[in-house]
Amino acid sequence: MKNLSITTINQIKYALFIACLIPFAKLPIAFFTNTFGPDPIGDITHTTGIWALNLLIATLAISPLRKLTHWNWLTRLRRTIALYAFFYASLHMLGYLLFDQLFDWTEINKDITRRPYMMAGFISFALMVPLAITSTTAMMKRMGGRYWILLHRLAYPVATAAVLHYFWLVKRDVTNPSIYAIILLFLFCTRLTQAKQSWRGVGGQNHLRTG
Repeated sequence: MKNLSITTINQIKYALFIACLIPFAKLPIAFFTNTFGPDPIGDITHTTGIWALNLLIATLAISPLRKLTHWNWLTRLRRTIALYAFFYASLHMLGYLLFDQLFDWTEINKDITRRPYMMAGFISFALMVPLAITSTTAMMKRMGGRYWILLHRLAYPVATAAVLHYFWLVKRDVTNPSIYAIILLFLFCTRLTQAKQSWRGVGGQNHLRTG
């Protein structure tokens, strides 16, 4: 599994693309078959929000998992997962703007300023926009690898704000938001540990060169 052919990787990417589309495809099916719950708008908002968060967490898990398994091909899947996370986050935001507020910007502004979970949600989505715009290989080359990597470290603040949005939204039973928070904290700690190890490795090599 460490080294896969380009054909196999492309097949995995295609399967991943279809799999990530399934939650979205279920929404119109539920509408036309009248299988939504008593609150269809709430169902749509919840589904798109949860899958945005699921895929965002999955995106952050790619690097630690690659380090652990040495499956370098996993990085080829990250862009697809990340763009789908943005896709579902956009649908989540659009559902709120259209169905909940009918693009009433006065009420939207009141929501953002009065409700912490709305502020966290808007911050998370706003930070995702530049990440989505710069996700292409062309943008990476234009920005330069160093600055591109620095920008895309915003993925952790994005996920943090998204988890807070979920936490403050739920209010009573915080079991599910707590699970996401624990997973995010674990991924963050794992990434810090790996970064420290890489830094020590580079420092040791420099020491040998100058010794």
